[in-house]
Amino acid sequence: MQPEHIRASDADRDQVAERLRDALAEGRLSPVEHEERLDTLYRAKTIGELGPIISDLPGNAAPHRGGSDNGMEVLGSEARDLAGQSKGSENLVAVFGGCERRGRWLVEPRTNVSVLCGGVELDLREAVLSQHEVTIQLAVILGGVEITVPHGVRVINNTSAILGGADLHGTDQVTDPNAPVVHLTGTCMLGGVDVKAKKAKKKRKK
Repeated sequence: MQPEHIRASDADRDQVAERLRDALAEGRLSPVEHEERLDTLYRAKTIGELGPIISDLPGNAAPHRGGSDNGMEVLGSEARDLAGQSKGSENLVAVFGGCERRGRWLVEPRTNVSVLCGGVELDLREAVLSQHEVTIQLAVILGGVEITVPHGVRVINNTSAILGGADLHGTDQVTDPNAPVVHLTGTCMLGGVDVKAKKAKKKRKK
């Protein structure tokens, strides 16, 4: 499922409606145009249908899932372009060493993480999801994986542990039906997975 095909929520529509009200007050839209766009807005079913309604207005950032604290965007031109580069999967390997993904990066539908006497760090706070639900397949032996997600992301653990385990720090308790979901699968042997939720990093002003 591509990001723009995700069903729009009431909150998403409210964001667009607010921008339309501002445009009407600023004189950018006539009352007739405002009404026409509102009609289109409330007929829209997906996130992708909301973008064109405000595409010619200043400050036309399209809604993104999870609210302002959620750095994992699934809309906006940059996010769409990045998601369009998806290859379906990515392999990350750390053997007697380390590997990391941080900053702006694309989380494929499936990420395979293999660790042997090493460590992997995945920071998803500024990442872009290729789809609303992604899977991280783990094969951890004598090593560790640290995963950082924005607040509001749900993490579901289906890993098997042999003298190891996964600590989700409450990220599995998120109940928002619109929340992005990260599925953890695979095996941890004499190793562990540590998942924490932190606020998205603030961008430095130039």
